[in-house]
Amino acid sequence: MRQPDIEIYLKDADHNVITAWLSDAIGPCGEWRQQGLTWKCHAGDIPVTWLPKAVGKWHSLFLESDATPWDDDLACARAAFAALNVEVRCAPGGWQEGETDDAADRWLRISADGEQEIVWRTE
Repeated sequence: MRQPDIEIYLKDADHNVITAWLSDAIGPCGEWRQQGLTWKCHAGDIPVTWLPKAVGKWHSLFLESDATPWDDDLACARAAFAALNVEVRCAPGGWQEGETDDAADRWLRISADGEQEIVWRTE
């Protein structure tokens, strides 16, 4: 089932590298605009938000559309890892209001070691 938006977390990535990847994967990226701590642009017609160091060394990439080339966070995370060769984390499924803390701390890690489910306490 296609998610309404995509969010992944990338370790040690730079938004210039992300720009090149998104331009190839989705469409040309417009100029990044800084809004507070976040950076925003459009990749093709898709609004993109980049939050550097959202969680420690981890940067958040949020694609605000269901019209991406990926059905879900995991597919995007796999594509990001393949293209960028940096560790990527994503939620194992869509987030639900009222989710327990234990469920919210379940993440998928994609790295050179493969894919594995981990517990990642982001707060």
